[in-house]
Amino acid sequence: MTLARSSAFALALVLLTPPYAILALATFPLPRLMRYRVISGWSRLVVHLARWILGIRWRVEGLDNLPARPAVILAKHQSAWETMAFQLFLPPQVHVLKRELLWIPFFGWGLALMSPIAIDRSRGVAALRAIARRGAERLRQGFWVVVFPEGTRVAPGERRDYQLGGAWLAAETGVPIVPLAHNAGLLWPRNAFLKRAGTVTVRIGPAIASTGRDPKTLNALAEQWIETQQAELCPAAAARPAGAAASG
Repeated sequence: MTLARSSAFALALVLLTPPYAILALATFPLPRLMRYRVISGWSRLVVHLARWILGIRWRVEGLDNLPARPAVILAKHQSAWETMAFQLFLPPQVHVLKRELLWIPFFGWGLALMSPIAIDRSRGVAALRAIARRGAERLRQGFWVVVFPEGTRVAPGERRDYQLGGAWLAAETGVPIVPLAHNAGLLWPRNAFLKRAGTVTVRIGPAIASTGRDPKTLNALAEQWIETQQAELCPAAAARPAGAAASG
């Protein structure tokens, strides 16, 4: 049954993505926020297809922790599921991502029109400055900024060093950080064709004020909250110290 469902889901993606990419390209003349609302429809459709075909449901805790103004979200990254599902229950958002994703046919074309903050991670401090500059602009435009501080998908029970980009942006702009944990990787593993039915729990933490705090302090506070929640959400795989394992 898992193989049949996963095959049907893959076929649905093949049929859905190219025509939606053409629709996405047609939104080019529209304002950024309107483009976002149209193009993010693809993500919402895919997440609902995953529910109908694969049996992947979700539960969101802590929505009342979201502040009234745009903020920086620091989130765990375990699978492709959360990159799409966030668009169902979080305010309009842009993601900080590696620029190579924009080169993927169809998917990357639509992604480029959603005003992401695409960076060259090999540039070090220059990449941090790019995040701060472009992120501040997106925040002024009314978008929230989603950052996966570990920089890549990490299997449940594993962790990497938290990079400073998101905390740097929050400190530079004075907006709060919202930490977010989840266990999507238990059902939709990284690069896995087979996906399991079940319920993803998404947990949104209290906002962390950035005023008077430096990026390292902000980063440490967010990491502590996220990893504590991860231990509860993925109890069968206790997280090893940062750097102890590669992404899964």
